[in-house]
Amino acid sequence: MHMPVNLFKQRLHHSEPQIGLWLGLADAYCAELAANAGFDWLLLDGEHAPNDLRSLLGQLQAIAPYAAQGIIRPPIGDIALIKQLLDIGAQTLLIPMVESAEQARLLVRAMHYPPQGIRGVGSALARASRWNNVEHYLDQADAQMCLLLQIETLEGLRNLDGILAVEGVDGIFIGPMDLSASMGHRGNPGHPEVLAAIEDAILRIRQAGKAAGILSADPRLARRCIELGANFVAVGVDTTVLMNGLRHLAGQYKALENPTSGGGVY
Repeated sequence: MHMPVNLFKQRLHHSEPQIGLWLGLADAYCAELAANAGFDWLLLDGEHAPNDLRSLLGQLQAIAPYAAQGIIRPPIGDIALIKQLLDIGAQTLLIPMVESAEQARLLVRAMHYPPQGIRGVGSALARASRWNNVEHYLDQADAQMCLLLQIETLEGLRNLDGILAVEGVDGIFIGPMDLSASMGHRGNPGHPEVLAAIEDAILRIRQAGKAAGILSADPRLARRCIELGANFVAVGVDTTVLMNGLRHLAGQYKALENPTSGGGVY
């Protein structure tokens, strides 16, 4: 059996723009629905959505037959949890709240087997190796791992250049909501100061030769980020898409307050 190829990582390294969708419904059936919609990648959220290891596994299995590539965001960059996520078959992880080069270096090591890293070896138990049916999995796995780090605080921005210099970091994702809160503009990622910080960060990321990403349900900001070179951009969240559709439908038949408003991105 051949090693599964990380097409998302391949496209990143060729600087191909990839459009994604955030998944927070924590359900395999909904994930498979999204996988049929035409997105390049799907973010399975373990930070803010009610996911656990078993539900993330089910979603990876549900989307596996489709072209959309799955990315998992764990709640924190915990070494033991990263090991489990890689073993269930995740090849790309987005780690939230990264603020230093030291933290980035540890996360790179967590993504790789010894001697380059510290990932525990348990391939006989792992879906990732198809339970040791992928020939030479241990020798091939590291090349398919993709590490994305989420910068979403002023401290992270201050240390961005150091983080970008860490070998093994494939991309940097800017978290606009937490960043806006960190900058004193909570709930307003469209504030001029926040937008200026996002644009500056994307340019610095691309100049360093790394992939740049962001989540924005605002089409103007999403397109602007793509123009600046962002090459993995999420343009919506499944819960928000569903809520907006439901409220719009209900509003066609009864008076509702703000019938088309489903709240912000998060």
